Amino acid sequence: MLVGVPNVGKSALINSIHRIATSRFPVKDKKKRATVGPLPGVTQDIAGYKIATQPSIYVLDTPGVLVPSIPDMETGLKLALTGAVKDSVVGEERIAKYLLSLLNIRKTPLHWERLLHREEELCEEICSSDKKDNSLRRKRLNNSDAVYVQDLVSEVQRTLCRTFLNFTGNTVEESELETLIDMQLVALRKVFRIPHKPFDETQGPTSKKLLTLFRSGKLGPFILDDLPDASEN
Repeated sequence: MLVGVPNVGKSALINSIHRIATSRFPVKDKKKRATVGPLPGVTQDIAGYKIATQPSIYVLDTPGVLVPSIPDMETGLKLALTGAVKDSVVGEERIAKYLLSLLNIRKTPLHWERLLHREEELCEEICSSDKKDNSLRRKRLNNSDAVYVQDLVSEVQRTLCRTFLNFTGNTVEESELETLIDMQLVALRKVFRIPHKPFDETQGPTSKKLLTLFRSGKLGPFILDDLPDASEN
């Protein structure tokens, strides 16, 4: 039986094990697969699945469960950020701002500074190329025009790094941290190519796209909890 918090990947794990078992021991009959989705609450009832035939293995998939009460707001925001709680409960904008606050407090954007240097090298390479390649240069210099997901991810990381480096305030102060986050959301709106509208109207779409990249692992692996310092042990 698989038990865990909502949207942690229980049903996806069942399908993965079934796929591995089937590749090694093919069967004629099609086995039913667990329904999966990007939102919590897809699995509504306990359901049984036969995931292997040699030997016969059955697994029970269960709906996600949470503790009866969330102890504090920080824990609730972490659960919401991982998708264990529906975005409508907390609000996509609030979740995205919490994500940006974590990244800025931990100075994560500095880890992406190499992308800025790579961008400068690319620009120099393009500018020194043949004049015959003007159309190609214009296309490659337009970094916001991301064709591939990885291009978009790199541009998001560069943008967060650039805004972090250019910010002169103190991120320890809550009000100044909020100012930086607002600046980053404005910059990300351009990266995601969201039509120009009043700031409050573009925060939702920008937040949604940022959360999608984070939850799909495109921005990299993250541990939301604070780990103890090894030097203190």
